Amino acid sequence: MQKSKLIANTLIYLLLTVTFILFIFPFFLMIVNSFKGNWEILENPFSLPTSFSFNHFADAIVKMNFLTTLTNSLIISVTSVALIIVTSAMTAYHMVRNKTAFNNTFFSVLVASMIIPFQSLMIPMLIIYGAKLHLIDAFPVPLLVLLYGGFGSAMSVFIFHGFLKSIPYELEEASFIDGCTSKQTFFLIVLPILRPTAVTLLILNAMWIWNDYLLPSLILTKDYLLTMPIQMKVFNGTYMDNWELLIPALLLTILPMMVVYMIAQKQIIKGVMSGSIK
Repeated sequence: MQKSKLIANTLIYLLLTVTFILFIFPFFLMIVNSFKGNWEILENPFSLPTSFSFNHFADAIVKMNFLTTLTNSLIISVTSVALIIVTSAMTAYHMVRNKTAFNNTFFSVLVASMIIPFQSLMIPMLIIYGAKLHLIDAFPVPLLVLLYGGFGSAMSVFIFHGFLKSIPYELEEASFIDGCTSKQTFFLIVLPILRPTAVTLLILNAMWIWNDYLLPSLILTKDYLLTMPIQMKVFNGTYMDNWELLIPALLLTILPMMVVYMIAQKQIIKGVMSGSIK
């Protein structure tokens, strides 16, 4: 019995180790090649660098205008995620606590909208917001934030809706008896309970918005408004890719999301444990 259990545990650990190596290997290659020159990368991308120098990182920071693009990405990502989380939680709360025919129909339509591909909306969106309303030229960043809020709300409302149905209504009744208004009840009672779900959605939406290329490339037409993924095009040419600067720039681009993910992952575990104890 113990022998079979030992074999099973060994196989599980072996499988987890192989999976970990497969996932971490591309990131390892990115770190290793970020210290190499073009010819060294092309000659053998799997070898270790002959010397470790941060000159490529410094050149990449200057060429991609790092501080400006980082600021643009942070403003757009933080604002969009905050808009999605707050509005989706409020919408889902209203639908769960007010089960009318209109709310049920609207929720069904909202969930069904998740299957619509963005490419089918791309040209009509450009015609309406660009050629007709001229919002792309006048207010590109606010328009992009609103579009992210619209495209990201369907999944967020769907997930919040499922979690809210498990929250007992007696908690809200107690707050009403204590004199709280509906807004106070939502922000002081309901929203803190939604913390694990909100953090999960924060990670998913932040990673999607931060790494998105297509939508910002359509809306942000001015160079000083470009986000980090779009700015990567400065390292690509017609006849040659500047790998010695592109790889360090990619590493700098994904580093903020890695930090956010690690911090938020701890918050998810803490929120789930806190909820289970209560």
